[in-house]
Amino acid sequence: MKLRPGGHDTYCYTRDREIDPAADSIVFVHGAGMDHTVWTPFARHFARHGRNVVAVDLPGHGRSAGAPLESIEEISDWLILLLDALAITRAAIVGHSLGSIVALDAAARYPERVRAIALVGTTAPMPVSQAILDAAAADAPEAFHMLTEFGFSRRHLYGGSSNPGMWMAGASLRLQQRSAPGVLHADMNACNNYDSGLQRAAQVSCPVLVVAGDGDRLTPLRGAQPLLAALPSPVVRVLRGSGHSLMSEAPNALLAALRELL
Repeated sequence: MKLRPGGHDTYCYTRDREIDPAADSIVFVHGAGMDHTVWTPFARHFARHGRNVVAVDLPGHGRSAGAPLESIEEISDWLILLLDALAITRAAIVGHSLGSIVALDAAARYPERVRAIALVGTTAPMPVSQAILDAAAADAPEAFHMLTEFGFSRRHLYGGSSNPGMWMAGASLRLQQRSAPGVLHADMNACNNYDSGLQRAAQVSCPVLVVAGDGDRLTPLRGAQPLLAALPSPVVRVLRGSGHSLMSEAPNALLAALRELL
């Protein structure tokens, strides 16, 4: 499905279904340099169980036109425009990494539009190393390689996908390499500059699920403790053996966690 929130063509994966006004809606938001495809199996599952699913390509990502948005607040504002364009009054938002703090910001600033949030691979603040920022600013290959190296648990860098024949790290690297010039840097900057996360967390009033990998080296669980303390009674699920790329490293365990909320 294609729409034009904010004046640019936007692609949303909806499993080729129109939005049912009577059904609950779930919006999936990808992380930095990614696109909707990281959420496709999860969106398909909830669509089969009668939910409206919207796995979006953020502006400038995947099949969506326009320039990448420069701040988390801009992205969450845009997400509400997307809900308006889809005629969705309220939705649950599932976000990974950058997408998780977008979900957090939207839930705090638009409580009437967000019924629940799932924060996958998250922390707030979400600082980015200067080495990655510099490499991303130069559109250097090293940026993608560093994020892939640290985006998986050490075990899963060597393989072990639950889907035979799939190379998790290679697929993630290739997806980032397909992003347009400047996209990864804009995303990394937005994460690095977002300093309102703890304030926003304290304002969240909807149910919250936090899913973390115990081998996450980009947003380690120990770094998320201030966020967990600021959130109102979050449900926390720690997936053993997974790193930051939980959708590919632990898809079944992540789906089970999301089903608890959604």
